[in-house]
Amino acid sequence: MKEPVMDDMSLARQAGSDPEAFGELYERHVRKIYNYIYYRTGNYHDAEDLTEMVFQRALRHVATFEDKGVPFTAWLYRIAHNLVANWHRDRSRRPVVPLDQHVAVSEVAEYPESEAMANEETELLMTIVRHLPPDRQQLLILKFVERMSNAEIGDVMGRSEGAVKSLYHRTLNALRAEARRLEEESSADRYVKDEKAG
Repeated sequence: MKEPVMDDMSLARQAGSDPEAFGELYERHVRKIYNYIYYRTGNYHDAEDLTEMVFQRALRHVATFEDKGVPFTAWLYRIAHNLVANWHRDRSRRPVVPLDQHVAVSEVAEYPESEAMANEETELLMTIVRHLPPDRQQLLILKFVERMSNAEIGDVMGRSEGAVKSLYHRTLNALRAEARRLEEESSADRYVKDEKAG
């Protein structure tokens, strides 16, 4: 008969004295934490190193971990967030959030102009996201990459669900405003080039 699957909190309580319990937590959550870090750093090698550091730190402190009514993963994301913030501070540069292109191969083959437009839109979106403050980047990654609900995002970010909704709406408005600004800038650049060519 199969042993019942333990929940994260039970494993966390056991992990302080049982390496296998921590190993199970690692297996359950390493991919999500890696993805989160990768989207915040834009670099595979740094994401691997930082993911390793998250779990080393978690292992060192799991014996003192307290169940405060939020998921165990929220604790891991907070560790990851702090390490990524330090990583950016050490490098004193803006976070880069790479976004995958989502153009179907058949569509590209039949309509090459679709590929060019999609590439341009992706580049524009990446530029916009790079200019957002870190908390807004974090929100977008948790919402659209990790597919978390507002309540889950609140647990990770230490905010109420209402505060997350408010930040999300402000972020969308900022994205729209920045998209309009960049589009106007791009149109002006094209006009100047056309004038010089003419």
